Amino acid sequence: MDRPSSGSFAAAAATDTATAAAHGEVISESSSSMAIRRMPTPSPQSEVNTPMADSWCVTEVKVVKFSYMWTINDYSFCREQFGEGLTSSAFSERANYKTWWCLTIHPKGLDEESKDYMSLYLKLVSCHTRKDYGFRRFILSDYLLDKANGLLPDDKLTLYCEVRVIANPVNISGWNDAMQLSVPRFRLSDDLGDLFESEDISDVILRVNGRELRAHKTILAARSPIFKAMFKHDVEEKKQNRVDITDIDHEVLREMMWFIYTGRAPNLFKMAADLLTAADKYALERLKFMCEEALCSKLSVETAAELLILPDMYSANQLKAHALDFITTHSTVVMKTAGWMSAMHCHPHVIADAFQALPTQQILLTQPILLHND
Repeated sequence: MDRPSSGSFAAAAATDTATAAAHGEVISESSSSMAIRRMPTPSPQSEVNTPMADSWCVTEVKVVKFSYMWTINDYSFCREQFGEGLTSSAFSERANYKTWWCLTIHPKGLDEESKDYMSLYLKLVSCHTRKDYGFRRFILSDYLLDKANGLLPDDKLTLYCEVRVIANPVNISGWNDAMQLSVPRFRLSDDLGDLFESEDISDVILRVNGRELRAHKTILAARSPIFKAMFKHDVEEKKQNRVDITDIDHEVLREMMWFIYTGRAPNLFKMAADLLTAADKYALERLKFMCEEALCSKLSVETAAELLILPDMYSANQLKAHALDFITTHSTVVMKTAGWMSAMHCHPHVIADAFQALPTQQILLTQPILLHND
């Protein structure tokens, strides 16, 4: 059976997570099997004269990592009403629905010894054997409730739990050959990145807002069918060896070019919406999927309407499906947001799609809101 190897908890506002985590580490019980941001033990230096064996074995241990965030609104009120305990919904690692977990807090401690603290536990709920991981004295209640520490913005307590589960180990063995060969690692992506940065033997200029990026036609054509058509046919861009771009920001274009050369986008998360526009324009399908994945992680009550409109503009079907699923689940609160009201007037066909996805009973519940805003 899989078993957890370690876990991390953090309780804080987004701006002060590190403070709470550090505080939790100081007051945690030494006997607990959980660790908060424990520093890794440095590996010993390898011996110089390691003997060569006739055969060998490597034990591979697969570690599955997943995380869960639990937000408790009106924590001060909940602390008084549910002082003996409050439990989150059950959650699991996406690929393994056989193992389910939940978080439990005791705002006023678990027992007399911990009454001045908030207790926090991670519980395995899918196993008959009771197994908890956590801390009776996770954080001092006075410290948590003190507004000066900033851990309860708008009286919201946010708990972030990271779980690592170790699967059964696998042994891989073999015999040592007489000749040991060392093959250098694959560097094509790095080499192409260096080529882009150096601008060596570039043969085309991409110009945006008075700024220029130098590139290579063959690489652009190999990666983008739009660039390929542009350089293959007798058009102005081919004659002038220059492409004027007016609808993409310089930094976004540079990030897109870095992806074209290396397959990576280091600033994907903060540029996801703009990169989706660029990826759609130049038919970079993998970058589009990466942008959709990043945007799906930003889905919230406030962003749901905006992230439902983007797929309609750029045929981002994965993002659309996730946005519709989120809105279906949280329709009553999403449809009260300013973003939803704006979308009703500016993109009515998108809203119509959303309503087709709603169950009949939810449409009836939300209909008065729509009538009020027509």
